[in-house]
Amino acid sequence: MTIIDYFQNVIQNPLLFVISVLVLGLMVVNGMTDAPNAIATCISTRTIKPRSAILMAAVFDALGVLIMSLISSNVISTMANLVDYGENNKLALVALSAGIIGAILWAIIATKFGIPSSESHALIAGITGAAIAINHGFSGVNADEWQKVIYGLFLSLLIGFGLGFIIAKVVRATCKSVNRLKANKVFKKGQIFSGAFMAFMHGAQDGQKFIGIFLLAISFCIVGGDQGDMAIPLWLIILCSITMGIGVSIGGYKIIKTVGIKMVKIEPYEGMCADLAGASCLLLSSAFGLPVSTTHTKTTAIMGVGASKRLSNVNWKIVKNLVVSWFLVFPGCGLIGFLLTSILLKLAV
Repeated sequence: MTIIDYFQNVIQNPLLFVISVLVLGLMVVNGMTDAPNAIATCISTRTIKPRSAILMAAVFDALGVLIMSLISSNVISTMANLVDYGENNKLALVALSAGIIGAILWAIIATKFGIPSSESHALIAGITGAAIAINHGFSGVNADEWQKVIYGLFLSLLIGFGLGFIIAKVVRATCKSVNRLKANKVFKKGQIFSGAFMAFMHGAQDGQKFIGIFLLAISFCIVGGDQGDMAIPLWLIILCSITMGIGVSIGGYKIIKTVGIKMVKIEPYEGMCADLAGASCLLLSSAFGLPVSTTHTKTTAIMGVGASKRLSNVNWKIVKNLVVSWFLVFPGCGLIGFLLTSILLKLAV
């Protein structure tokens, strides 16, 4: 499908334009709130200045969306097939719009209070709540694809924490006899690399989720909702890459403070370990098509690094608040998506 075909369908289906704006808007919000998770450690250890870190993250986030989407589209496929809105394409577009709006409202609330909530999971919960509303039950929820979401949630928490713990332990043992000042110079350079790697994988993971939702919306207008064999247009990948980069460039200093400073005090080598652990977990998840949260992965990686030195090094009160907020995303945002869909469907009929 060419970009000309897309605009022709926008003219015939104005709701497609609405959804496009909503998805791109949520991508910007995602970049604003998740960018801090990619670069929080670089800034908190004073390895790189905030403006430079955000610019680096913006560039590598955009590259992550572009390159990973061309290499592997597993996450895109998972998102595009997560829910079924039935055969009425007009009502399906209404429901999808409501689900995305629910995710945006949740993201705004999280940003206001400086909570590193997951826009990825908010999006998944929002569109699932909408599917339940339009189908009057769970028949529109693809259980096989939703299993990947659940697996990804718990595996990202365990692997993020575990890799952070192990990598930090190994680095500390390996460099035990190395001069501290010389080692810090090396680690600061390594942290810039690992921060860029983390930003790249954030774009690779989260960018594909939004492309999947884009394809779902387009499928309602072009191929009757059957997105199984739909090719991913290059122009769409480029558009999402640029949009994600713009969102990241705006940044979110309040969340940087929560994740990189308040939660645990870290040194340059620990920041590098956290970034490597988080990015590696995202890479592994992307390979298996598991839509995981960058926020969860990076935050638990930082926890693991802090705990590798001593458990008291982690501010467990902050951790408790974060975990509670994470698990509120699915029921909270799902309910918002359900209610908005129910209201809009009554108005559309």
